[in-house]
Amino acid sequence: MKKKLLSIILCVAMFAVMLSGCGSSDTDKKPEANNNGGSGDGDGLVYWSMWEETEPQAIAIKESIDKFTKDTGIKVSVEFKGRTGIREGLQPALDAGTNIDVFDEDIDRVNKTWTKYLLDLETYVKDSDYEKTANPILMAACREAAGGSLKSLPYQPNIFAFFCNEDIFKEAGVDKLPTTWDELLAACEKIKAIGKTPITCDDAYITCMFGYHMSRLLGAAKAEEVVKNGEWDNEAVMATAKAYEELASKGYFSPNVEGNVWPAGQNTELALGEAAMYLNGSWLPNEVKGTAGEDFNWGCFSYPAVEGGTDGTEAANFGGQVFAINAKSKKADDAYKLISYLTKGEADALITEKSIGIPADTSNTEWPEIMANAGVKEVMDSLTTRYSWAAGAEANANMTPIIKENFLKLCGGSMTAQEFVDALKNAGK
Repeated sequence: MKKKLLSIILCVAMFAVMLSGCGSSDTDKKPEANNNGGSGDGDGLVYWSMWEETEPQAIAIKESIDKFTKDTGIKVSVEFKGRTGIREGLQPALDAGTNIDVFDEDIDRVNKTWTKYLLDLETYVKDSDYEKTANPILMAACREAAGGSLKSLPYQPNIFAFFCNEDIFKEAGVDKLPTTWDELLAACEKIKAIGKTPITCDDAYITCMFGYHMSRLLGAAKAEEVVKNGEWDNEAVMATAKAYEELASKGYFSPNVEGNVWPAGQNTELALGEAAMYLNGSWLPNEVKGTAGEDFNWGCFSYPAVEGGTDGTEAANFGGQVFAINAKSKKADDAYKLISYLTKGEADALITEKSIGIPADTSNTEWPEIMANAGVKEVMDSLTTRYSWAAGAEANANMTPIIKENFLKLCGGSMTAQEFVDALKNAGK
């Protein structure tokens, strides 16, 4: 009887161990289930960033997050994915239910490409009086990009304009930055006369020149329509091509422009003082600071107005990076606290300082010296009309490489305006 009782006790004990093992397995799976099967340890927020860990923006953000955690007790797991990592990996991860609370990227990519994943922030912003010190044109841009409702918060604002070496302008006797196309041509002639290259560009930004000129002539909406629908017979296409044919024929472009692969134009021509102008973003001084040095005399001016055009210097591509909250986040309140913290006060000032950028918080009135001296604030304050990226020139993904290849040839002088327009027409057949 004792042996039988002992046998029963052992069986019960073994069964309990088996149950315990199953319980342990379930416990191991709980963090994954609580986090929708994703990254992070379930304790705190998970934030995917577009920056590489060594970039100044990432360094500033990490420092501010450490302070945020100290101030609030909210832990944050940051994964610095870089541009390629987040552009290729974020959407599949969200579709798979990966635990991601906050992510960031360019204003248009976040609000247009990833719009279905975004949490509406209007109530949060209203309840916290967020807009009291927010840049109104950037907030309006975020709403516009998302179809009318606020689904992201901007940081590290930027504008896309001509950035130039004012010392070259002064040496050439150009005492006023161009506001019209004729003034630009006159400045180019004077700069060429002193043996300098008036304008440089490269494969990364050449479509922007095409888009800006088209949008000056037609307005951004119509220019984008032309590109989307392949309306290459529109007279503005030829007018744009003729304007750039003239720049090329007069020797106003870098002789290397046709073969320039980014960042050749900015690093070896503009930053080294060989070229005077480059249509680019306000991130440019930060990107070339190591080459250009502290004494580089930066200037900034909006793409010039053209005769008979629809838009003037008040129109440009401007925006910035934005933070967004995953609509499926289970920690949306904490996520909003984080992105509000990072876009205001000391955190905003820190990223502005480290990246030589533009403040997002209007109470941060001190701009980096380079930005202030270059007149970037004056240009930004003058803007009332927002262009999308490349001013609509990349609205048709199938045509983007065609426009890029042939516009480089046009600017390099190996293709005429007529040949450029014909190439666009033939590509659409």
